[in-house]
Parts: sequence; C-alpha cells; structure tokens
Amino acid sequence: MPGKGYSTIGLKPAVHKRLQDITDDFYPGMFLPSTLIMLMNEVKMKRYSVETRNIRVNTSGKYYTITIRADVQDWLKGEHARLKSEYKAQYQVRCFTNFVSYFLINLFNSKIESQNHVIRIKESDFVWLHQEYDVYKENNRDEQITFEQFADARINNILEKLRTARELLAM
Repeated sequence: MPGKGYSTIGLKPAVHKRLQDITDDFYPGMFLPSTLIMLMNEVKMKRYSVETRNIRVNTSGKYYTITIRADVQDWLKGEHARLKSEYKAQYQVRCFTNFVSYFLINLFNSKIESQNHVIRIKESDFVWLHQEYDVYKENNRDEQITFEQFADARINNILEKLRTARELLAM
C-alpha cells in the first residue's frame, strides 16, 4: 500500500509497455512514475497539449499497478472530470481506469508528436566541433569565448544555411 502522498493506478500491459518505451526514448534511466511526473509538468508548462486521436487501446490482460505521487493522481482525476464526456463519446470510456489508459496513450502520442521537429544529437556527435573550437582558440588567443558560446554561434550558422537551402529547394 502506498504511503502518504502516493497513490496507485492500474495500467493494462499495452499501456505499461508504451510508458516504458516513452521512458526509454525521452527519459533514459528514469523510473516510470518519474516519467509521468515529467510528462504532467511538461503539459502544465504548455510545452504541448494532450490531443485526442482515433485510437483503440488493447485492454486485454491483467492490470499492472504503478505507484505514483498524489499530485499526478490529482491531475489525472482533474483531467478525467474535465474530459469525461469527450472520452465517453469518442472511446466509450465509462470508468476512471479506462480513461487513464486512453488519456496516457494520447499523452504519449502528443509527446512523440511534439518531438518530431527536434534534432536529437549526442555529445559524441560533436567531436568535430571540439576540434574546431581548439583551432579557434589557438588562432584567437586574445578573445575569451566559452565552448558553449562558440557552439551556439557555429550551430546557428549551420541551421541558417539549412534554412536557406530548404527555401532554395522549395522554389
């Protein structure tokens, strides 16, 4: 039984797997309940909104229970109260647990969609940038510029060239 300030929700295997996939993609190393906290906070900060889609959730299998913070539970209950009639009409959802399944799948899809135009790059992809920075420092010893400032300027320059090329190709 969860302690004070915590609650449990039940997730069907399909929803639990999607939560695990979202965690692995966007928040590697995080616990599943922490992912829900982060997703909730991102929605509250209006980084993206949870849009409904034409989906069908596989509600077969036994429930997994997951312990979440009480504020996440309160947020889910608030969303349930706010979206109850819409979800009932679109998904034939009649109870809170089924609402959570559909709402979370819509949340995950909204998160993925919000990241479609984000470039994901690892630090190891920037070995060349570190080498350019070292050359720049040697040639401009009197200028004090940090690697972050150098990288911002260089990457903005590259992105500007990409925008120009895209515009030329669109003609």
